[in-house]
Amino acid sequence: MISLAMYFIAMLGIGLYAYRKSTSDVSGYMLGGRSLPPSVAALSAGASDMSGWILMGLPGAMFVSGFSSTWIAIGLVIGAFLNYLMVAPRLRVYTELANDAITIPDYFANRFEDKGNALRIVSALVIIIFFTLYTSAGVVSGGKLFENSFGMSYESGLYITTGVVVLYTLFGGFLAVSLTDFVQGCIMFLALILVPAVTYSLLDNPLSVTLNDINPQMLTWIGAGGAIGIISAMSWGLGYFGQPHIIVRFMSVRSVKDMPTARRIGMSWMLVATIGAITTGLFGAAYAHENGIVVEDPETIFLILSELLFHPLIAGFLLAAILAAIMSTISSQLLVSSSSLTEDFYKIFLRKDASDTELVLVGRISVALVSLCAIYLAYDRDSTILSLVSNAWAGFGAAFGPLVLLSLFWKRMNFAGALSGMVVGAATVLFWIYGPVTVDGQPLSALIYEIVPGFIAATIAIVAVSLATSEPSTEITDKFEEMQTAL
Repeated sequence: MISLAMYFIAMLGIGLYAYRKSTSDVSGYMLGGRSLPPSVAALSAGASDMSGWILMGLPGAMFVSGFSSTWIAIGLVIGAFLNYLMVAPRLRVYTELANDAITIPDYFANRFEDKGNALRIVSALVIIIFFTLYTSAGVVSGGKLFENSFGMSYESGLYITTGVVVLYTLFGGFLAVSLTDFVQGCIMFLALILVPAVTYSLLDNPLSVTLNDINPQMLTWIGAGGAIGIISAMSWGLGYFGQPHIIVRFMSVRSVKDMPTARRIGMSWMLVATIGAITTGLFGAAYAHENGIVVEDPETIFLILSELLFHPLIAGFLLAAILAAIMSTISSQLLVSSSSLTEDFYKIFLRKDASDTELVLVGRISVALVSLCAIYLAYDRDSTILSLVSNAWAGFGAAFGPLVLLSLFWKRMNFAGALSGMVVGAATVLFWIYGPVTVDGQPLSALIYEIVPGFIAATIAIVAVSLATSEPSTEITDKFEEMQTAL
C-alpha cells in the first residue's frame, strides 16, 4: 500500500508541474503545444493504448484459451507498426496545415471544409459515446485491482482510481497526461518482464506438458473459430488507425523528423509488453495448475502472481504497474473526450468567442463529467475488461480508421464521403454488437469481430460516395499537395 501511495503522490506531482508549464492556453492544455520529444510521445502512445487490458485482459484470455489468443497480439503489433509508418508523419504535418487542428474532429472539419459542422458533430459524438464506454473498462480494472489486492469494495476502487486520474488530468492537461504516461510506460515495461520471468523459473514441468494436462486445446494456434477466429483476432490491428487517444500523440510530436525515433521506441516497447502479457497468461495458467491455485477470475492472474511470488514491496511496485496501465489510458481518454466537448461543442455552438482561459475551464469540467459517466457504467460488474475494450476499439476503428487513412492518402476524398464513411462504420459496429440478427442462435459479433464488417463497409461508403459527388475544392487539394511536399 505504501508503494501505491508513493505512486499516487508522484502522479499528482507531475500534474502540478504540468499545470504550471502548459495550461494557460487551449493548445497547451489539449495538445502540449506540439512540443513533445519522441521518447515521451512514443511511450505515452503505448501506455495510453495498452491500458489495464495488457496486464489483465490479454493475460486472462491467454489463461483461458492458450496460444489461439496470441493472434490478437500479433494483429496489434502489425497494426501499430503500420500506424507509425503510414499515419503518424502525415497526420503531424496535415493537422498543422489544416488550420492548426488540435482535435480529431477539428482536423476532419478543416480537412473537408465542414462549414455546416455536420462532420465535426458526428465525429465528436462518436468520440464521446465510445470513449465513455472505453473509459469504463479502465475504471472496472481499477475496481478489480483494489477489490482483489486490498480487500476494499469494488465501488471504492472505482472512485479511488478515477479520482486520482481526474485530479492530475484536470489540472495538468495534455502535458501531465503525456509525462505520467511516460513514467507509467516505464513501470509497465519492467513489470511485464519481471512477472513472467519469475513465474517461468518456478515451473516444475515443461510448459507444453502442463498446458496439455489443463486442456490440449491450449496448445493449438487455431481456436474454436478456425480461420474466421484468426481473422477476427488479427483484425484488432485495424483499430489503430482510428484511435483518437493514440493518433493525437502523433499530432503533438515536436517535429515530423522525430517520427522514426518515436517509431523505434514505441515498437520496441510494444513488442516487450505484448510478449510479457502473453507469457504471463500462459505461465500463470501452468503455475496455478501445478500448485492447485483456484483462479476464479482469469483477468486477475497478474494480481495473483504478483502477491504470491514477490516480496510485499516488489508486489506493491507490480500492483502500481497495473494501476499505471489503467490510469494512463483513462487519462488520455478523458482528455480527448474533454477536448471534443470543449472545442467541438462548447466553442462552436455556445461560445464562439470564448477566451482560452474559459475553454480550459470548460475542458476541466468536461473531464469530471465524463469520468462520472464512466463510473456509472462500471457499476455493471458482469462486463469483462476485454469485452468493453473490444467494443469501443471496434467502434473507433471502423468509424475513424478508413476516414483517417483515406484522408491522408487520397486527394479525391470529399466531405460527403467522409461523413458517409463515419456514419456507416459506426452504425455497422453497433448493429453487429446489439442488432437482433442471429446465426444459429449466436449474435453476429460471435461469428466475426465487428471491426471487420465495419471497416469494410466504411471504406466502401467513403470511396463510392466521394466518386459519386463533386470533387473537393482546389484549396483542399493544394493543402494535400503541400502535405506531400513537406514529407
